[in-house]
Amino acid sequence: MTPTGTNLLGLVKHIAGIESGYLGEVFGRPLSEPPAWFDDDMDEPNVDRWARVEETSVAIIDFYRRVWAHADATIEAVDLDATGRVPWWPAEHADVTLHQMIVLMIGETNRHVGHADIVRELIDGVAGLRPDFSSLPEGDQAWWANYRDRLEQTARQAATP
Repeated sequence: MTPTGTNLLGLVKHIAGIESGYLGEVFGRPLSEPPAWFDDDMDEPNVDRWARVEETSVAIIDFYRRVWAHADATIEAVDLDATGRVPWWPAEHADVTLHQMIVLMIGETNRHVGHADIVRELIDGVAGLRPDFSSLPEGDQAWWANYRDRLEQTARQAATP
């Protein structure tokens, strides 16, 4: 995980939670069985960004699958121009369309998949599109260490007035 706690399972849990809100609750279609961490009484910081002891990876992934189905049902049932309201946003920005929320979720998902890619690289050192195809230069561990050092030195030199 990163110094701020970003981790793979937490990213899945977070994106599932925001998708259930933006493509469900906002359009009057809340989940019929929201997870316990949706409770406003939950007193854990960033509870949607990490798995508690009692939450299994299987349960979190299953929750995301249910959210996908629920979001798909919202997209099928609601016109793109239909309006909803994001109750946790400031009032002047709270009225939105389904189209806007779909675009927002594309951006959110894309951003968090990028985070997941970085965390995965920190875990196993794998980078690039696939093991059999990479847009990255070929290099062994020593080559990459030298490359990273050179980048850091260049950045430090550029920061020096």
